[in-house]
Amino acid sequence: MAIRIYNSLSRQKEDFEPVESGKVRMYVCGPTVYDSCHIGHARSVVVFDVIYRYLAARGYDVFYVRNFTDVDDKIIARANESGVSCDDISERYIQEFHEDMESLNMVRPTMEPRATEHIEQIIGIISILIDKGFAYTVDGDVYFSVEKYENYGKLSGRKLEDMVAGSRVEIDPRKKNPYDFVLWKASKPDEPQWESPWGKGRPGWHIECSAMSAEYLGQTFDIHGGGKDLIFPHHENEIAQSEAAFGKTFVKYWVHNGFINIDQEKMSKSLGNFLTIKEIVKAWHPEALRLFLLSNHYRSPLDYTDQAMHEATIGMDRIYGLMARVEQYLEKPIPEITGKDDPQMISDKTNTRRNFLEAMDDDFNTAKAIAILFETVRKINRWIDEDEDSKTKQHRDAVIEEAADILRIGNILGIANLPPNVYFDRKQKRMTTLHNIDPSWVEKKIAQRKEARQNKDFGAADRIRDELLALDIILEDRADGTTWKMKQ
Repeated sequence: MAIRIYNSLSRQKEDFEPVESGKVRMYVCGPTVYDSCHIGHARSVVVFDVIYRYLAARGYDVFYVRNFTDVDDKIIARANESGVSCDDISERYIQEFHEDMESLNMVRPTMEPRATEHIEQIIGIISILIDKGFAYTVDGDVYFSVEKYENYGKLSGRKLEDMVAGSRVEIDPRKKNPYDFVLWKASKPDEPQWESPWGKGRPGWHIECSAMSAEYLGQTFDIHGGGKDLIFPHHENEIAQSEAAFGKTFVKYWVHNGFINIDQEKMSKSLGNFLTIKEIVKAWHPEALRLFLLSNHYRSPLDYTDQAMHEATIGMDRIYGLMARVEQYLEKPIPEITGKDDPQMISDKTNTRRNFLEAMDDDFNTAKAIAILFETVRKINRWIDEDEDSKTKQHRDAVIEEAADILRIGNILGIANLPPNVYFDRKQKRMTTLHNIDPSWVEKKIAQRKEARQNKDFGAADRIRDELLALDIILEDRADGTTWKMKQ
């Protein structure tokens, strides 16, 4: 079955046929590095991380580029506020970005180019556009003339004449058209600047991505991704300047992820609902965040709530709880599976694998893939219930095969990659830190409760349990002793 991708340009699903057979060249717009990454960034990065992993698992040689915009008005403003250089601001937030991505178990792209490292390529494309009559200079600035590119608006579906008639953009009398966009900005005092044929200045935002994608992926490549908020004007302008410069189709498949809201409201610093990745992973396990971000189809909107994260946490506990049970049933760890190098991933030997591949081949439908994952969790639990005592070879082999499929799916979704005991230990540590609980104090209370029960002082034992429960500490009495966990 062919992979089908919804193309934002054609507004329909299309069979995926890369420019070069067996190879995929993909570009995704990365962050402007002037502040901490928020959950909106996390959704986009997780979505394309999974697409990257899946295409690789399906046997494609994927060259994945995600850029950093490290020169921008916001970076300059933050540097001036902080009394440091723009480079200092960029470096600080690039490092923080990588820390956030590592916490979310992201695979690094093939390349992570920075705009400031590609000034030569940027100037080269701008020069071509001027020579071809698609751009013009004004007082050291260079603008792209949208009227000269006849297909302007084809990605967003906007007609230029309608945009101009109802224009709310600030009118710059130097522009030939209000929607002409800047390719090169003349330098101002105390701003980063580079020499150019039009004087000292710095690049506009849109031209950076055209230059970096062409440098590493060629003038035509397979997939260009980003959030829906980038369709206009950023991606629209990328198409115009790239196709005007090179005279070729810029991108075959445009892929855009949907917006994320906080409690049904648009995320905004002014509303006080601006959530950074760091804040979220302090309160919730990073894999629960990944599961939540993949729980809806990537093109659909997603609403972040504490209840949704609580449900995602329960989901991750179910997966890891099942894997711990499988290890106990098998009396050994489940054989490790590496998704990218696993030839079994793309076979349809099991229903689980076949159904998962069908879901992901249909425009990377992670919501359906997750449903298949939990169906498999229920199936294995049922098998173990039926065969926990006898442990017949037929059941053991079936459990091993299906548990391995959970690991295969997890490798692509970026979850369930830890040994179960490590997952639960890390979760416990996070929760005790979050609630300022000393684990040694809890253990002392458990010992006191044990002594009270041995002395048949059940009232004291119950009071200790209630005291711990009031702190969201849940006790579990087993044959081999009492364990405890924090309520999420």
